[in-house]
Amino acid sequence: MVDTTTGAASREELTARQDERLGETVRHAYENVPFYREAMDGMGVAPEDIEGVADIEKLPMTTKDDFRAEYPDGLFAVEDSDVRRIHASSGTTGTPKIVAYTEGDLDRWATVMARSLAAAGVEPGDTVQNAYGYGLFTGGLGFHDGIEALGA
Repeated sequence: MVDTTTGAASREELTARQDERLGETVRHAYENVPFYREAMDGMGVAPEDIEGVADIEKLPMTTKDDFRAEYPDGLFAVEDSDVRRIHASSGTTGTPKIVAYTEGDLDRWATVMARSLAAAGVEPGDTVQNAYGYGLFTGGLGFHDGIEALGA
């Protein structure tokens, strides 16, 4: 089960963590996704230019058209062998958006959902109704995994 007793971070700790993780994410995307490397190079931005959240406006934004142009897996930042689950949007506005999740992604997602449920008052042993459909809708499966991680 997930530890839901983790205390709140101070604003300074939270900002430092966000800055560090954004830097890691930008470096990973730059090194592993040609689309992002080309977009950043085209804007004259290098990963080391992103020192924190305050620099986010320097980054290229990804649009639905980018997802469509890179369909199905041009924006994946990991090897296919590291993918544990694939979700897709319904495609109601065009080509479905494909999202790949690693084991680590799924674990973090379940932890975040479990902590959110605990913050809302759900406790281990509670009965929770998940009214999401069980297609590959991203939200429903994350909610489900969070309920299980919490032990509800």
